[in-house]
Amino acid sequence: MKGKLKVIAAAVALVTVYGGEAAASSTVLHAVGVENQYADVISQIGGKYVEVTAIETDPNTDPHTFEASPKIAAEIAHADLVVKNGLGYDAWANKFLASAPNAARKVIDVQQLLGLPNNTPNPHLWYKPETMPVVAKQIAADLSASLPAQKAYFEANAKKFEASLAPWHAALAELKSQYAGTEVAVTEPVGDYLLQAGGLKIATPFNLEAAIMNGTDPAPQDVTAQNALFSDGTLKVFVYNQQVTDPLTETFLNQAKSHHVPIVGVYETMPTPGYTYQSWMLAETKALISALKDKTSTESLLASH
Repeated sequence: MKGKLKVIAAAVALVTVYGGEAAASSTVLHAVGVENQYADVISQIGGKYVEVTAIETDPNTDPHTFEASPKIAAEIAHADLVVKNGLGYDAWANKFLASAPNAARKVIDVQQLLGLPNNTPNPHLWYKPETMPVVAKQIAADLSASLPAQKAYFEANAKKFEASLAPWHAALAELKSQYAGTEVAVTEPVGDYLLQAGGLKIATPFNLEAAIMNGTDPAPQDVTAQNALFSDGTLKVFVYNQQVTDPLTETFLNQAKSHHVPIVGVYETMPTPGYTYQSWMLAETKALISALKDKTSTESLLASH
C-alpha cells in the first residue's frame, strides 16, 4: 500500500498471554486473538483455563499491511477459539482458518457478531463502546461450550469485565457533557467511534480519512480542506494515528504543532506493556479531555504510561 509502513512477519512479536494463575485443571484451551486487544479480553474472560496468543501486537507498525508466517498459521490451526475483527481488517486469517478446518473450533468474527455489513466504512470496531461487552459475552459462551464445567467461572468473568468498563464510560460521558460539538481533525478513522461517542465533531473530510487508511492518493480538495482546519482557529484537537504515518500525515502533524493544536495519538493495536483494553480506552479518553481542557498533547501513550 502506498504510503504505508511495511510489516514483515519476522518483525511482528508473537506474544503469549496467560490469563492469571496456572490452570488447576489439566484441560487448558488454546485461543488466538488476531489483534492483541481481543486477546486481552479473551485472557480476562478465560482466566486460568485459557492460554491466549496475540498475533498483531506491535504499536509501531501498520496492521493493514500485516504479513503472516507459518508459525502464525500453526497457532491458528491448533486454536480452540479464534477472535478476529472482520471487515477486511484481518482477512489473511480467513485463509488460515479455511486451510485447517476444525468443526470443534470456535471463531468469533466481530463484524458478524455485531451484524455489520461488509461496506461498513470504519473497521476499527474496538473503539466503539458497545463492541467489547458483546464480544466478552460471546467469548464466555464459546469457552463454556468447550468447558461446560467452568461456565459459571467464564460468565462471572464476563460480568466483571463489563463492570470494569464503567470508568471509561464515565469519562466518555464527561467528554460529551463538556465538549459536545467541539471540532477535531484526524488522519484516519481509527478513533472515530470513540470521538463520536464523546460527542465531538470530526471536521476532516471522510474521503481523506479513507484514502489515508487505504493507502490511496487523497483528492487535492480534501487535503486543502484539512489544511484549512489548522489555520482557521476552530480546531481544538488533532487525533493522530501513530501506526500509519507517511509524509502527508507528518505534514498535518507539523501543522498542528505550529498552530498550537493539541495532539492525541491513537493506536490500532493495544499499546503494551502496561495496558488492558479497559485502561487503554480510558487513557485515550482522558487524553482527549486533557487536550480540550488544558491544551495538553499526549502524542504517545507509551511515553505517558
